[in-house]
Amino acid sequence: MIALLTRDLRLAMRAGGGFGLGLSFFLIVVVLVPFGVGPETALLSKIAPGVLWVAALLACLLSLDRIFALDFEDGSLDLLATSPLPLEGVAAVKALAHWLTTGLPLVLAAPVLGLLMSLPASGFGPIVLSLLFGTPALSVIGAFGAALTVGIKRGGLLLSLLVLPLYMPTLIFGAEVARRGAEGQDYMTPLLMLAGISAATLALLPFASATVLRVNLR
Repeated sequence: MIALLTRDLRLAMRAGGGFGLGLSFFLIVVVLVPFGVGPETALLSKIAPGVLWVAALLACLLSLDRIFALDFEDGSLDLLATSPLPLEGVAAVKALAHWLTTGLPLVLAAPVLGLLMSLPASGFGPIVLSLLFGTPALSVIGAFGAALTVGIKRGGLLLSLLVLPLYMPTLIFGAEVARRGAEGQDYMTPLLMLAGISAATLALLPFASATVLRVNLR
């Protein structure tokens, strides 16, 4: 599993591998929003939690089609399916690699980009926590969607349509954590709900992804 994770991380860091693509998109969205809505600090600080979370969600979407598609095209996925490593483990490792190259950079960049959105100082900790607890769910759900669409030519749009409804609970609770934190309110309840969503997806969706992959590889 470590060898597979290392391989995926190396592929992601190559030119065109997708590393930094999500972070660049995250930055572009956050920089453009003040130009679109105006420079008023009060308005920006009010919408900052929601904008940061929507930008993070869309950034995660950009590289979802790479999770299984490249391995399917070069035949590596067939080899992985017949290897001693179970497909459930393959799906989990693929989701982890996606999070390390997409989700984790978003978590680390959130405080800096929060400054551009005039996020209140009280909101920096909550936005980092919400992304830290929520982005793993985005990667695991995305891996499930990528497994559903593997082998479909130009399935990126279909993949987005499939996973966006599944992303809604994570987006709602993640933005609520950030909003409550920015307003100085207690945010433990939505944070626990967000952690529960991530835990449930981590426990269940690798098995669902493996089942779908077995069907698609027949």
